[in-house]
Amino acid sequence: MSGSIGQSHLSLKNIYLPVSATQLGLPYNPTADVVQFAFLPQPTQVPQPTDLVPGAWETWTTDVLYPYRAKCLVGPGGAITLGIGNYVIWVKISDNPEIPFDIVGQLQIS
Repeated sequence: MSGSIGQSHLSLKNIYLPVSATQLGLPYNPTADVVQFAFLPQPTQVPQPTDLVPGAWETWTTDVLYPYRAKCLVGPGGAITLGIGNYVIWVKISDNPEIPFDIVGQLQIS
């Protein structure tokens, strides 16, 4: 996912991030790795441990380029409920030895 996506503050929906992973040049299944998301209102903010919410994985066997999806349930009753505004989406995937922690897009809550 890149760019901006929108969602009503009344909705409960998964935010998806397509993932392709390799290890030593070969395809790698990251679904055993812990995945976490952070949604921050300012692009200059750095996520703190308390900003992280749990994510989960889905496998999409029909997608050759991005066979895995990291996802986070956003909205009332989800992993996080956000107020109206714009948020920078961060994703952290805890692997060994690498732990990527990157900005992956923006979420606009209306």
